[in-house]
Amino acid sequence: MYLSTVSRPVADQPGSGPRRRRFTMVSGNVVALGTVSLITDVSAEMVAAVLPLYLVLGLHLSPVAFGVLDGVHTGATALLRVVGGFAADRFRRRKLIAGVGYALSAVAKLGLLLAGRSIPAIGAVIAVDRIGKGVRSAPRDALITLSTPPEALGRAFGVHRAMDSVGAFLGPLAAFAVLLVVGQSYDAVFVTSFCVATLAVVVLVLFVREQPDGEAANGEAANGETNDLKVSVREAFGLLRVGPARRLVLAAAMLGLATIGDGFVYLLLQRRMDLGLRWFPLLAVGTSLAYLLLAAPLGVLADRIGRLPVVIGGYTALGATYLLLAGPVDGWPLIALALTLYGAFYAATDGVLIALAGPVLPARLRTTGIALVQTGQALAYLVSSVLFGLAWQAWGPENAIRAAAVAVAGVLVGTLLLLVSPSRLTTRKVPR
Repeated sequence: MYLSTVSRPVADQPGSGPRRRRFTMVSGNVVALGTVSLITDVSAEMVAAVLPLYLVLGLHLSPVAFGVLDGVHTGATALLRVVGGFAADRFRRRKLIAGVGYALSAVAKLGLLLAGRSIPAIGAVIAVDRIGKGVRSAPRDALITLSTPPEALGRAFGVHRAMDSVGAFLGPLAAFAVLLVVGQSYDAVFVTSFCVATLAVVVLVLFVREQPDGEAANGEAANGETNDLKVSVREAFGLLRVGPARRLVLAAAMLGLATIGDGFVYLLLQRRMDLGLRWFPLLAVGTSLAYLLLAAPLGVLADRIGRLPVVIGGYTALGATYLLLAGPVDGWPLIALALTLYGAFYAATDGVLIALAGPVLPARLRTTGIALVQTGQALAYLVSSVLFGLAWQAWGPENAIRAAAVAVAGVLVGTLLLLVSPSRLTTRKVPR
């Protein structure tokens, strides 16, 4: 069953009779996965909105220590993305693997209650939460690609990420509301977050359908491949010997090096504006609002003009955000511009990069390939967060963010050199 999200008229042809309309569909599975992501992001962003404040201002972590924990938050468990992706492909149980990941992240919210003020314990709980995200991300995105025709992948990921960003928008608001009612009680935020995350797991179990290999939304075999044999470890590693997949993984890793993390961006804004602690979670709301408004339109644009130009535009917006944080603009114009550009960066890159990768990867290795792309980004992000924390401590925040802007320019050049030729992004057979 398909849900119509966008309709677009086809130009009349001579002698073709009455005008026809072509409807572009997004599958019910994509909508169900978007609902799960929406609810999960409410939970995750409740915690993410207060965690930098809790760690830096509450526990007095140094920029380097915060950089390490922030890197752990996204990158330290990156290799488990590949494990989860391979398991999902080998056993063809993408929904099950994704469900395990969502459940782990839910349990981790309770772990924050038990960790108290112990930094090692907090780091361990954050790692468990990221294990959950690492395990679920590739199977979820593979289900989206297998539930969608190739020509509509940008739109499908745009719709999914737009729903996801609704949760990212509501999460900080929920954290703000909890803190407003109970005062500076981070435990109340963690408990509420756990309850919301549990609801997401229930929705996944009840409404998301497994999608067999080789069946796109129209029921046709993907790439003309047979899927009767189980995926082997040799075949999975063989993806890195195939030119297009290898270049995508390298490009994703380079792009990850240009990303310093939300916590640093919001801390820089808080320092520049001297915002009160109560208002800090609302910075994430501004980013999420821009993401929410732009994700679906940029996904449609990516299907029309090409996904790579949209990704490049997104990282250009990221570089502009960094320059603003070190520039002469101040006051509320700074907050409005920086958060709008930061949200545009996420809207133009988060799902669009996976949509760029989807058609390049064989259907039977789709989850593994997506996991490799995400792992490359996550490992690079871990390095980037630590390096930025060191730069902040050694050079000061303004010089560190200028260096990050220079890094964005450098990786964009490298990405264009790797991916600019259309012939380099062509699906090829993987040796078994």
